[in-house]
Amino acid sequence: MAKFLDTTGVSYHLQQLIKNTQQQLILISPYLKVNERMKEELQELDRFRRDIRLIFRDIPMDPVTQNWLRGLPSIRTSYCQNLHAKCYLNESEAIITSMNLYEFSQVNNHEMGVLIAKEQEPDLYADVYNEAQKLLRSSNTITIAVSEVPKALHSSKAETAKTIGFCIRCHAELKLNPTVPYCKDCYVKWKKKSNNAQAEKYCHICGRPHASSLNKPTCYECYKANKDKLEFPTPPSK
Repeated sequence: MAKFLDTTGVSYHLQQLIKNTQQQLILISPYLKVNERMKEELQELDRFRRDIRLIFRDIPMDPVTQNWLRGLPSIRTSYCQNLHAKCYLNESEAIITSMNLYEFSQVNNHEMGVLIAKEQEPDLYADVYNEAQKLLRSSNTITIAVSEVPKALHSSKAETAKTIGFCIRCHAELKLNPTVPYCKDCYVKWKKKSNNAQAEKYCHICGRPHASSLNKPTCYECYKANKDKLEFPTPPSK
């Protein structure tokens, strides 16, 4: 059965859909400006030479994104002039949603979506896949050229990479700070019990599913890589 997704659910399942791609990934979004975490997942797919197809409408493209795409040979890009659909699918799942593949939308907008599993809804998945293929055939393939990036954009990109973290309870993006690993709403809920060892769901730094808590907000790998760069909660005294 198709599953309804709220804003957080769309962001999370889209990241998982990309991460779990084994053969082909199709990303359909009028606007394109992906966050750093999603870039890492797409770069990983590119290393394994997965078939990645991207259909978008936004021209001219953000120069930082344009140059990043040019470095990923497995991603083939197509331009569709009247594109308004937002749909993301791999060989086993599809997401139809209001969310663009755009960093601002993923952080600031209220979005909805539906997750369709091929195994559970084969006919519905086939309809989505066939429509995506139709869009691919009717879109114009384009070649990404190198674009000059203003210095201000270089600085902004570097700063973004250093400052984005995840709420350890709901996975929402927020300022990277292991001592404050909750978003505002989840912090209010946590505050009712104020249990520093309360079990949560995600690593604050990488965002992957992990048994975290306020005392230990990250997975071991992220802690090890960042223990000399970031401030972490003081371990409770025994």
